[in-house]
Amino acid sequence: MLAARAREVIRRCRLLAECSEEPGWTTRTFLSRPMRAVHGDLAAWMGDLEMTVRVDAAGNLRGVYPGLHADAPRLFIGSHLDTVPHAGAFDGVLGVVLAIALVDLLNGNRFPFAIEVVGFSEEEGVRFGVPFIGSRAFAGSADAAVLEQRDIAGVSVADAIRDYGLDPSSISAARAGANALGYLEFHIEQGPVLDSLGIPLGVVDAIAGQTRAEVAFTGAAGHAGTTPMRGRRDALAAAAEWIVAVEREANATPELVATVGRVSADPGAGNVIAARCSATLDVRHADDAVRRAACERLAAEAQEIAARRGVDLAWTSRLDQPAVPMNAALVAALERAVSRAGAPVHHLVSGAGHDAMIVASRMPAAMLFVRSPGGLSHHPDEDVVEEDVAMALEVGRHFLDQLS
Repeated sequence: MLAARAREVIRRCRLLAECSEEPGWTTRTFLSRPMRAVHGDLAAWMGDLEMTVRVDAAGNLRGVYPGLHADAPRLFIGSHLDTVPHAGAFDGVLGVVLAIALVDLLNGNRFPFAIEVVGFSEEEGVRFGVPFIGSRAFAGSADAAVLEQRDIAGVSVADAIRDYGLDPSSISAARAGANALGYLEFHIEQGPVLDSLGIPLGVVDAIAGQTRAEVAFTGAAGHAGTTPMRGRRDALAAAAEWIVAVEREANATPELVATVGRVSADPGAGNVIAARCSATLDVRHADDAVRRAACERLAAEAQEIAARRGVDLAWTSRLDQPAVPMNAALVAALERAVSRAGAPVHHLVSGAGHDAMIVASRMPAAMLFVRSPGGLSHHPDEDVVEEDVAMALEVGRHFLDQLS
């Protein structure tokens, strides 16, 4: 039976992947038009399961499966419904579809707690450059500054909410109630660890902290043919030297990952020395002290390179997200559920950010990773293994039984 349910979960994920802003690709950003189709499909399924369905003021899809009593505490299970550009079919969406499938497996049986499935409207930060809009509202931390953020077309988050037929002034009502039992998120690993070990599932102990910054070197433009090498103030060359230093720092610090993912040089002509070069920085580690110390060294190195090369430096912090441990009691329950399902228990730290790290500020939270074949994610070829999905459903059943 679970094999058939797992196939249905995978089928639904692939079907939802067709709800996209770009034909031939899966691209679905915050409250874009294809999100309505996703909401419609999942809401109909939840309605068939006698769940009460609504879309809150942040655009989160929410379906409640009642408990034995009207005032029963609530277990939330969810993930996000938005995607990166040219995404795969499972990042985020799998967690929501698995949650509904888990309710479907109950066949109408009730627990001493209610179950609320949450499909968060935004996690990736693609449209507005601000991640976790949906889960921030859910956790009660979506302030006016979030609503004022604008996309490339000048549309604000508040405008997008209104355009979707919702009321941004009611966003505080999206906050989860005080009777929360906890939050569980199923998610693909998005990395190679489980696949390399041949293990279907992983219990997440913590989500790594993140630092994001923009680093800009400003020198002087000049003619590529007539400006001597010794007299140049080449911003791009300074940035290039620093980028190599970033890689060196990450290689020298155990479990640290550091990435320069975007570089922009001005004026950007092949025969002109770059007057300005900006680069992004993303640094992650499970230990905040290790991460912050590495960032301090990278900032000092950038300053030394800039001074030596005669260019100016501007360092702008964009994010300092502390590492977030998962709730010890829920992690222990998840570990027992994995063991009872017959899978090996493997603990790991998530290098990627997830809604669970935001929700954890509001209630106890836990995560279960599902193996990503080849470690592939944020890519059209992203996949899952049917047997792993079936195992995740089995773990979910044991987890609910323990909480009851």
